[in-house]
Amino acid sequence: MARFSTSLIAISALVFIAFCFFVQLSIGEVTGAVVSTSHARHGEGSLQPPECARACKHRCSATSHKKPCLLYCNKCCNKCLCVPRGTYGHKEECPCYNNWKTKEGGPKCP
Repeated sequence: MARFSTSLIAISALVFIAFCFFVQLSIGEVTGAVVSTSHARHGEGSLQPPECARACKHRCSATSHKKPCLLYCNKCCNKCLCVPRGTYGHKEECPCYNNWKTKEGGPKCP
């Protein structure tokens, strides 16, 4: 009988530890979602320089000219600290990004 109780306690402890692990994992996922949505705001200064690569990867995901898009998007993001949402348009969200022009007067930022 004592052996059965010890086994039951050990199994219960393992189940409890597994439950705690999954709860902690769930809380981490929720917290991660909150952090990512806090940067869903757009506009100058809404990004930190290390976040530019990920934002530009998304911004340039629909183009067939990935290398130049990523190059100029990262330059613009590092200067303006923002990337408009989506893969096209919405440049009004980032005036710096929108107003930076080439010598010819065309848009510098994709």
